[in-house]
Amino acid sequence: MEHLLKGKFGKIVFSSYSKNPLKYGSKANFKRGVSSVWGGRAVDRSRPLLKSQYQQQRRDYGIFVVRALRSVLKIRYLLLGGAVGGSVTLQRKYQDWKDGLPDLKWLEDVLPDNDKWQQFRTSLIQLRDNVKDNIEVDPRLKEVTQNKYREFKDWFDQRLDDAIAVAEKSNSQISYGGDFARISEFVDRLYSDTKNEVINNSVVHARTFLQKDESTRKESQAHLDSLHDEVIQTQIRYQRELERLEKENKELRKQNLLLKQGRKPSSRQVKRSLIDMYSDVLDELADYDTTTYSTADQLPRVVVVGDQSSGKTSVLEMIAQARIFPRGAGEMMTRAPVKVTLSEGPYHVAQFRDSSREFDLTKELDLADLRREVELRMRNSVRGGKTVSSDVISMTVKGPGIQRMVLVDLPGIISTVTTDMASDTREAIKVMTQAYMNNPNAIILCIQDGSVDAERSNVTDLVSQCDPSGKRTIFVLTKVDMAEENLTDPNRIRKILQGKLFPMKALGYFAVVTGRGRRDDSIQTIREYEENFFRNSKLFKEGRVMTAQVTTRNLSLAVADCFWKMVKETVEQQADAFKATRFNLETEWKNTFPRLREQDRDELFERARTEILDEVVNLSQVSPKKWEDCLLDRIWERVSDHVFENIYLPAAQSESQGSFNTTVDIKLRQWAERALPSKSVESGWETLQTEFRHFLEKASKSPDHDTIFDQLKEAVVTEAMQKHLWEDKALDVLRVIQLNTLEDRTVTDKKDWDSATRFLESSIKDKLKNTENLLHHMLGPSARERWMYWQYLTEEQTRRNAVKVELDKILNSNQSHPPVLSYDELTTIRKNIQHSNIDVDSEFIREVWYPVYRTHFLKKAQQRINDCRRSYFLYHQGEETECSDVILFHRIQQMLKVTSNALRQQIMNREARRLDKEIKEVLDDYSQDNEKKEKLLTGRRVTLAEDLKRVRQIQEKLEDFIQALNKEK
Repeated sequence: MEHLLKGKFGKIVFSSYSKNPLKYGSKANFKRGVSSVWGGRAVDRSRPLLKSQYQQQRRDYGIFVVRALRSVLKIRYLLLGGAVGGSVTLQRKYQDWKDGLPDLKWLEDVLPDNDKWQQFRTSLIQLRDNVKDNIEVDPRLKEVTQNKYREFKDWFDQRLDDAIAVAEKSNSQISYGGDFARISEFVDRLYSDTKNEVINNSVVHARTFLQKDESTRKESQAHLDSLHDEVIQTQIRYQRELERLEKENKELRKQNLLLKQGRKPSSRQVKRSLIDMYSDVLDELADYDTTTYSTADQLPRVVVVGDQSSGKTSVLEMIAQARIFPRGAGEMMTRAPVKVTLSEGPYHVAQFRDSSREFDLTKELDLADLRREVELRMRNSVRGGKTVSSDVISMTVKGPGIQRMVLVDLPGIISTVTTDMASDTREAIKVMTQAYMNNPNAIILCIQDGSVDAERSNVTDLVSQCDPSGKRTIFVLTKVDMAEENLTDPNRIRKILQGKLFPMKALGYFAVVTGRGRRDDSIQTIREYEENFFRNSKLFKEGRVMTAQVTTRNLSLAVADCFWKMVKETVEQQADAFKATRFNLETEWKNTFPRLREQDRDELFERARTEILDEVVNLSQVSPKKWEDCLLDRIWERVSDHVFENIYLPAAQSESQGSFNTTVDIKLRQWAERALPSKSVESGWETLQTEFRHFLEKASKSPDHDTIFDQLKEAVVTEAMQKHLWEDKALDVLRVIQLNTLEDRTVTDKKDWDSATRFLESSIKDKLKNTENLLHHMLGPSARERWMYWQYLTEEQTRRNAVKVELDKILNSNQSHPPVLSYDELTTIRKNIQHSNIDVDSEFIREVWYPVYRTHFLKKAQQRINDCRRSYFLYHQGEETECSDVILFHRIQQMLKVTSNALRQQIMNREARRLDKEIKEVLDDYSQDNEKKEKLLTGRRVTLAEDLKRVRQIQEKLEDFIQALNKEK
């Protein structure tokens, strides 16, 4: 046994210790564990053995050998037995199993090769023979134990002989070929080390693969085949699309190359289908209505009418071969006319006229999106609390086998207005339906529910009123399956389809089935159901209905034939009518506006946009000096009243120069921290507006000015001015500048002193003039004016003149009178004028006192200014003067200069560009608002140009369509 542990097999065992030493502990423990596995103890040969010890070791060694043989040969017996029993299955599935096995070449370096394994097997057999002859039973065992041991020994010997015999027989008689021999070798090697975790995993994988259920493998294969077919079909479909895109890309590359070479690419128009061209003409006519052309005289189209829930929308879907409309159970879903242009194409797609998105009608997700879009457009078209709308929703549907025509689906006619509808809904639907049916070129597709009584029909009466002769009406009976099931008399359906039951006439009568009442049924499912129904229906079998009168397929063919027949008969007449209308409009334009080019509202608006933006650019031509002068005048105009009333006059009433300066400093700081910055910004904004409007007025006086733009320009500029707000940070900047400037009370030179004196003098002069005008208005005409111009005083003016005489006496007696009258003075004035039979109250006297005292004060200030002109030398020497008001106005003047300079920089650097941006935004908004264009651009010149443009477009489209129609013939 020791040589086995030292060989390759021993290396495998000890490799387990090297990989996981924590599992076994120390190396001595590991050796003891190995000895225990083999059933014996490790032999210590360093010491001599006693006879009893030697016998004991020999017995232990024999037990160890027996256990080893039992374990190893039992496993091999089971393996070989399984190999014999499953040899046929292994040979049949070996190839599949071999392909799924992992790469196990690394095991050849670990496991012993076949020759060494056979040597080991032979050694075990020889060991077995020796053990059978020499093994002895321990004499200390009891009799019962000896009997059990003999039975076990006989049983073990028999099983061991049988296993060896089977092994020898299998080696000599059974031949599985070279591959199976290698499999047997591999299995022997695989199970030689049951402790190796990697080998166990490989064996489990091999067994799982061999035991895989055959039915599961077949299902997987079938699923893979279906997926493969689906991928192939998808690849074919997208290969076609790819080829189309590559063709277009090739053409674009060719045009790009020509452009790079400086050559103009050939403008080859894409050929459009005939029905698309006709649909464009109808869209142009949708909103066109004049005194010479009524919407009732429009070109042919198929108008789908019927009672609510009669199935008219389902009929249209069957003709379009797609469920394109929203569905509802007992609820009105069609709330606006839907114009559907049907044409044939390679792909089944739908698209709205004002959208570039294409909906793939073969995909349920796109169909759901299309239905939601239709419903959303219908709800958005309904305004003002109404239930239905006359706004037309235009869409195109293309697909293989679709008949070319234009259909209009209208809201269903209702009998009762429910609480969730507008009160005029019933009448609105009736008027809308009649308007479409009254078109003499409209084909009426009258839909009647076959499952309800004929007496309950509302639509047939309207149709008979609009088309009494039935020359452009096609009658469609829906839900025939339900009618056949519910009606006891099938002849009733025959009478309907023969035109003998309803009081109306028609070109043709058709019976269709548009579904089984299931909302999720596809068009193909409904079509198959319809064909199966009519194939098995009693109506066919009993000859009550002709074959050509049933199915939506026959219906669509008949409607398309009728539609194109009417189109060919009427289109040239419509083109001639528009040609005459165009001639009349062009003649009127030449006689009314001979020197002007025809421009519609859009063109006029673009001209106005250019002129307005050019005036904004002119703001950059204003010089900085002009900006500052205008700003300075504007700011002083806004703050002069506050300076006089709240700062100068209260400070001037002080008793000393020190109190005057203190009052001025306090009030100036309060003013600069609160109101002055905002007043300055308002002045800057008003100056910017004034200058901009000045340029507009200057442009309006130009000989080339067009007055048609004046109203639009004024609206744009006014809205932009209202939106414009000065930057917030400008207030903080101005506040700091103004505070620093007002705190400086130093006059640096004689020039600044003289400038401040002139500023004070002019300001006082303006205030004095305003005050004298106010006083003159209060007192009435003077004696000279009364004598020369025959003017008279009113009673109130007479009383004011009497009060003024008394007030002049008080001021002449006291030139330094305070600005407020005392109680005694008021009493004296009242008593003095009572002698002249004039009675006034104290408030009346104060009202006159205000302008009288103001005039007296300002005249005194003017006299003091003359003395201050020559006082700069005394001020410069530091001597005290009575010219503190000059210093005050010098501070204010410097503040005005720095403020106007700061505002000028803000205007030129920021605000003019921001105003330009806001005007552009307003213009962009107006460009998308047709109502504002119609309101601001008015006059016969505009409406005549609009009519001319529309008539030309319609006529050109009609002529192109007629030309294409003649080519198709």
